[in-house]
Amino acid sequence: MRISSAAVSLNVPDEAASAAFAREYLGYEVAMADEGFVSLRHADVGFNLIFLRTGLPSFKPAEVAGSAGQGTLLAFVVDDLDAEFARIAAAGARVVTAPETEPWGERYCQFADANGLVWQLVQWVDAPG
Repeated sequence: MRISSAAVSLNVPDEAASAAFAREYLGYEVAMADEGFVSLRHADVGFNLIFLRTGLPSFKPAEVAGSAGQGTLLAFVVDDLDAEFARIAAAGARVVTAPETEPWGERYCQFADANGLVWQLVQWVDAPG
């Protein structure tokens, strides 16, 4: 199989709000948009982010057409977590978790958008020896 591109598509109550978060804080750009739909791309990431407004009749199968919200975590590895945290927090994003480091060397922080999606930034550091 040859896969030429990939995307993650999430149903949310307000597609514009999640798209605005990705654009403002993470540098995504709109690739395509229409009523109830926004597809975003980023030069450094190998997949598009797509946000669909919950309830679109074109979403199939209908039995799984609920909102992605609760329990959804979008993780992005960055080079300087502390600088990115300071920048995004200062710009007004809702902080869920300030930077902390797990015993296995994962340093992370988390923000939430208006739809309740959690956006996690990760930087891998040396695990305590």
